[in-house]
Amino acid sequence: MRYIYRFQAMSTPCELQLYCSDKSRADTIAESVLQEVKRLEIKYSYYNKNSLLSQINHREISLIDSETQMLLKRAKRYYRLTKGIFDITVATIKPLYDSKLSLERFYQEKERLLAFTGCEHFELKKGKILFDNTFTQIDLGGFVKEYAVDRTAMLIKKSKVKSALINFGGDIYAVGRKPNGEKFSIGIKDPEDPKKYIHSIEIENEALTTSASYERNYQIEDQNFSHILSKKRSDKSPSSVTVISENCVESGVFSTSLMIDSSIKTEHKVFLV
Repeated sequence: MRYIYRFQAMSTPCELQLYCSDKSRADTIAESVLQEVKRLEIKYSYYNKNSLLSQINHREISLIDSETQMLLKRAKRYYRLTKGIFDITVATIKPLYDSKLSLERFYQEKERLLAFTGCEHFELKKGKILFDNTFTQIDLGGFVKEYAVDRTAMLIKKSKVKSALINFGGDIYAVGRKPNGEKFSIGIKDPEDPKKYIHSIEIENEALTTSASYERNYQIEDQNFSHILSKKRSDKSPSSVTVISENCVESGVFSTSLMIDSSIKTEHKVFLV
């Protein structure tokens, strides 16, 4: 039997499909997933002033737990692999996009704060996160949702369920195959018309994420800015990037980074539109 569970987390609709013969068992798994996703949402929320991440950004704490150390180390690693494109410290300039500044003032402030962006502005040492200035901020929003998908996949596999599909706002992981032996088929939206699908991709024990230009943008006066914030952007960016890899964090990092610079090298399966 297929049991479908839907909930809202991390500002996105989440869906869990479990193929299981026992509904009570499926319910138990779904509840454990919900608790884990909510735990991560509370812990790493950029906007919640009581979250661990907010305490780090406000320099209220420096000693961090092993999970946070692991995530930040991975973020630093992807920063290097993408030559600075994937950068969790673009949060330093993030508030400017929601401000009421004039366009001229926006550019002035952005230029000032760009000097404090870059993962080289913080280090992890003896269980602590140490910044070299008071301005650098961190946002794990483009990272923790994918991590939540990977954590969900791990919980499902540990429960011995062999077939499931996880979809957290388009960040997807397929556990095994469908009970009929078919791989899971995922549709890729048309960037020109998101209501249509232009391609389908089959996955099995793999993660798939898509970053696209049709997602929301910021507007300041008469200028639009991509929701994917970056210090730099190539002149010619794709309209849509889909990446398939062994885990959702990896797929998410590279689909986001390739939207900014399509010349980034990766060994993963990549579909550009």
